[in-house]
Amino acid sequence: MSGSAIATAATTATLRTRIDAWALIETLAAWLLGMVWIAPLLYAAWAAIHPAGNAVSFELFAPLTFENFANAWAAAPFGRYFLNTFILVTMILAAQFVLCTLAAFAFARADFPGSGVLFALVLVQLMVTPDVLLVENYRTMSRLGLVDTILAIGLPYMASAFGIFLLRQTFKQVPVELEEAARVEGCSTMAILLRVYVPLAKPTYLAYGLVSVSFHWNNFLWPLVITNSVETRPLTVGLAVFATLDQGIDWAIISAATLMTSAPLLVGFLLFQRQFVQSFMRAGIK
Repeated sequence: MSGSAIATAATTATLRTRIDAWALIETLAAWLLGMVWIAPLLYAAWAAIHPAGNAVSFELFAPLTFENFANAWAAAPFGRYFLNTFILVTMILAAQFVLCTLAAFAFARADFPGSGVLFALVLVQLMVTPDVLLVENYRTMSRLGLVDTILAIGLPYMASAFGIFLLRQTFKQVPVELEEAARVEGCSTMAILLRVYVPLAKPTYLAYGLVSVSFHWNNFLWPLVITNSVETRPLTVGLAVFATLDQGIDWAIISAATLMTSAPLLVGFLLFQRQFVQSFMRAGIK
């Protein structure tokens, strides 16, 4: 074997060693970040199924109990909080699907003056966080007489710039020939949207729906500002009030309540995680 061949083989072996080392470091870093992320959830699960005296002792053979869940459910109107949250996320998602679909279809296929400028303004909204608009949104809801209502919680989020952008990108990938064929068959514009574009965008709708439900299920600051009563509080605000006023530092009961409120999202993620990842991949999110 010549000297150059030996040098090439040595270089290749060195590169492979470095690649394997970096892969090992990335794997260890991923596991470390995963443990940091899941540690609070594991503690909440431990504290929820043990008596208050064993919530921080971490004794392996500590007695188990499920009374914390019953005590938490009885100590606050969590049934009402669940109902309010379900109504909220369903109302927001339905409105977003309708409004974002119509706006995205217009930006993707309609040719009208100023469409580029209007779409640029939509993109600008992506850089404005909702928390910046808290005061102005509250003033608007106050003028409309909607303070302390579920509608007031969801109204500022019903037109989503991210949803419009995502669906527009998906609609633009639909072949124009399908639309032309539908027009030849006598379909109206709305029929084309509902029979051609919407069915082909189902993966995008699924991905966006999961993101929207997750965000509004966990949204806290705006519902805290705009609600004042049990009849309108979602789970996040109800849990915060329950933890600070009702139970003090009883971590066992607070952890049980936390698991109850987060359980629907955890179950949903476990059930739809494969569809969630595949939907984002098919939607072309970079």
